[in-house]
Amino acid sequence: MGFSDFSAQGQSEFKDLISRALELGLNFLDSSDAYWNGKHEEWLRASLVGKREQAIIASKFGNITLADGSKATNADPLYARSCCEASLKRLGTDCIDIYYLHRVDPKVPIEDTMGALSRLVEQGKVRYLGICEAGVETLSRAHRVHPITALQSEFSLWYRDTQVNIMNVCRDLGIAFVGYSPLGRGLLTGDIQNFDDLAPNDRRRIHPRFHGVNLENNLTLVAKMKEIADRLDLTTAQLAIAWVVAQGEDIVAITGTQRIKYLEQSVAAASKSLSKEDILALESIFTPQSRAGDRYPGEMLAGLGI
Repeated sequence: MGFSDFSAQGQSEFKDLISRALELGLNFLDSSDAYWNGKHEEWLRASLVGKREQAIIASKFGNITLADGSKATNADPLYARSCCEASLKRLGTDCIDIYYLHRVDPKVPIEDTMGALSRLVEQGKVRYLGICEAGVETLSRAHRVHPITALQSEFSLWYRDTQVNIMNVCRDLGIAFVGYSPLGRGLLTGDIQNFDDLAPNDRRRIHPRFHGVNLENNLTLVAKMKEIADRLDLTTAQLAIAWVVAQGEDIVAITGTQRIKYLEQSVAAASKSLSKEDILALESIFTPQSRAGDRYPGEMLAGLGI
């Protein structure tokens, strides 16, 4: 999502990144029609020429940015079908492996949306269905219409609320949990030390967790985490990923990068086994009470967990 070089050189680096990921056995590629206004799907197509069978492609629909920059949702059945057709064309494939509703639309009954998506499965255009940021009731209702394969929501040491709120429901229903932002939107890398480290157009500038005393407080947690990371000869980013992976085989950590170096570090982190003592130590540092600031502004939070 943070990729910013849309030149021919940028696309070449993107292609090299995908190629190296597949070489390392990292084959779960997460996209959306909302990423770069569809260009992300187009670049995936170009990067997977002759390699499509090696990849599991996930994409999404329903998360819309309006002309004024504000966000909206659309889960209308007709819109779902048109979005899927457009994504299939951009991806250059006849079937999307996992197709998510990117955000729950309070204006449309989830049963209507899932009914339309289930017909895409019947038609062979989609293999499995998923939902992003859904609440317990919506997830359960959706699952009754058609089996949900994956729920995608934010999950990291910094944001562990999903462990309490919905992860047990996923396990009861046999739904995998895909955790995005395992690095806490970059907080857990230690690379962000003050607000000015964020570029002027960086969307994280509107996130309360990066503001003033909130950021200062959060960085004290990362400093404590670094002591454990140093002892294990890991970066804090690697330790954050290793912790997510340690939560269970039904938990998938997805993170983005622009550099092959960080890709390789992430793959190495996923194979790192943490002791129970290390896990408990990390969780004692990052408690819901210890973190500071919400993950999104209030108006954005209101549209999540529906």
